[in-house]
Amino acid sequence: MNDEQAAEFLGALANPTRLAIVRCLVRAGPGGAAAGAIASSAGASPSRASFHLSALADLGVVSAERQSRSIIYRINFERLGAVL
Repeated sequence: MNDEQAAEFLGALANPTRLAIVRCLVRAGPGGAAAGAIASSAGASPSRASFHLSALADLGVVSAERQSRSIIYRINFERLGAVL
């Protein structure tokens, strides 16, 4: 990861809701968490959490997988480690 990508990643984490989402997903581990649980943990409405999850997915920080009626989000630990 180059410096520009790292700066963009860290800039995304400067938002309190996004930081709370990343912390929630780190705690959830490799199994990830459902969108509703993430929103609740971050203290955000489902639509607000969805907006931030989408932005984090665009940066490659999180990935999403549909499981039945839920969307499970997982942190990309490799990308997170590359920044740090």
